[in-house]
Amino acid sequence: MSEALEKSLAALERAGDPALREAARAALAEVLAMHARVLERVLALARAAEPALAERLARDPEVRPVLALHGLDPEGLETRLQAALDTVRPQLKAHGGDARLLGVERGRARLRLQGACDGCPSSAATLKGLIERALLAAAPELEGVEVA
Repeated sequence: MSEALEKSLAALERAGDPALREAARAALAEVLAMHARVLERVLALARAAEPALAERLARDPEVRPVLALHGLDPEGLETRLQAALDTVRPQLKAHGGDARLLGVERGRARLRLQGACDGCPSSAATLKGLIERALLAAAPELEGVEVA
């Protein structure tokens, strides 16, 4: 989510009038629903006309998170999370560790740190931050990351 959007949403939550907050939330929900319908249609048209284009769109690093936000990512959440872990795995291994995705529960990715990073508080905190940034970039719909 962009910083400007986060600031706007925070300002909305601070608004004193509950009816105004609810109206703004409803308007935002309608805009998001409209975008989801349009994106779904664009992908369908692209698949029909040029399947390779649809695939490129679905894998584009800027398009993919938006598709995921609307439930349109063809690969699914766990596949995206595994791919994100694969991007940081070389750094984890350089510290003598690794991470395993245990699953997603209540909007939170659950991980287990393995190897040298398991049990070392400073290493675990550094690597958790690295992993968390990668996972949230790949799956903006996540609410957070938990290390078990």
